[in-house]
Amino acid sequence: MVTVAPQVERVQRKVVRVLTGTQVLGSAAVTIGLAFSTLIAASLSGSEAVGGLAQTAAVAGAALLALPGARLAQRSGRRPALILGYGMGALGALVAAVAVGLGAWQVLLVGLLLFGGASSANYAARYAATDLADPQRRARELSRVVWAAMIGAIIGPNLADPAGRLAAWLGLPVGVGPFLLAAAVLVAAALVIQFGLRPDPLVVVRSTRPVESPHCAGGSAGATPGVFRIWGSLGSMARLALVGVMLCHTAMVGLMSMTPVHMNHAGSSLRVVGIVISLHVAAMYAASPLFGWMADRLGRVPVLAIGASLVVAASAVAGMAPSHDAPQLAAGLALLGFGWSAGLVSGSALLTESVRVEDRPAAQGLSDLVMNVGGAVGGAVSGIVVTAWSYATLGLIVGFTALPLLIVCLFASLRRTAS
Repeated sequence: MVTVAPQVERVQRKVVRVLTGTQVLGSAAVTIGLAFSTLIAASLSGSEAVGGLAQTAAVAGAALLALPGARLAQRSGRRPALILGYGMGALGALVAAVAVGLGAWQVLLVGLLLFGGASSANYAARYAATDLADPQRRARELSRVVWAAMIGAIIGPNLADPAGRLAAWLGLPVGVGPFLLAAAVLVAAALVIQFGLRPDPLVVVRSTRPVESPHCAGGSAGATPGVFRIWGSLGSMARLALVGVMLCHTAMVGLMSMTPVHMNHAGSSLRVVGIVISLHVAAMYAASPLFGWMADRLGRVPVLAIGASLVVAASAVAGMAPSHDAPQLAAGLALLGFGWSAGLVSGSALLTESVRVEDRPAAQGLSDLVMNVGGAVGGAVSGIVVTAWSYATLGLIVGFTALPLLIVCLFASLRRTAS
């Protein structure tokens, strides 16, 4: 059993407070910037295809920034890595604002690519909450940061319209306002990290070097591997965690992104579609403390199995729903949100404790990279599937994709119980 020193506990409490605060700011800024980015890109270009590229650019940016952020964290600690992400996001928001003012959709996509750095920092913040956490509370500490994103996700979209009206009052294009506000909020998040995240939790944990978890099976005593080379040093539990997080995220993005299109076939109003998606987003974050508690009490792998089973159930419930059946689609999307939350919280905690302290930033950066790439691929492929076949076919594919993860987690849980 690992004993956590009282001074480390005090630092950890401060770290989690700072991270939850910046998570609210970061998620609010991301939703402010992305709330109308698709519509703005489509309006500037006159093409719905370019509008779709707006979201893709932001996701791609989050994936690309995961690698520099991981390398910087590995070399210098969490604080500079998080500042890099929020700083790049603020720069991207400013570029996007200039692009809207100039009417240049190409520049807007570049800005959104840089803006993805904010999402990258938001994802990385959950790992920073685990550095000094008591191993028996690691998932709960991580889940608190994930939960805080819900507050920002609720606030952000509601600030975009007032920001647009303020921009119009100042004589600027309406679309400039949300991006300028997002830039300001991200600068605030970076400043909170700069002055609040002291001492740096990763630097502290490296200096104290607590006893490694018994799950740790990755790496030798040699030099710390890079982000890409870390895969070869991962043990089976770390690989299961990484694949689990990626699959749950890919399934979530794929099914969620096509649900509004499916509902539009029945002529559902934007209000009804908005309610369904809002319930999905609420489910993604609201239950994360519950899944964190379960992961600490029941184990990481059983909760990862629960996440996979919820994704399978969601694909069945939503996939079989007629396009006019909003209640069934809402139930399916809520299950999907719960599955994402369970997979993200348990998988992230399992990955963290399955690698050496010095390898954690690289492994976590690789996890965020494949998670965001999976989300981008899931969103693109889901559109092809629905266009070529149907939404029901998409549900079937998502369910069968998550099923192997469920089976592997169940067998891994049984093996651990037997041993």
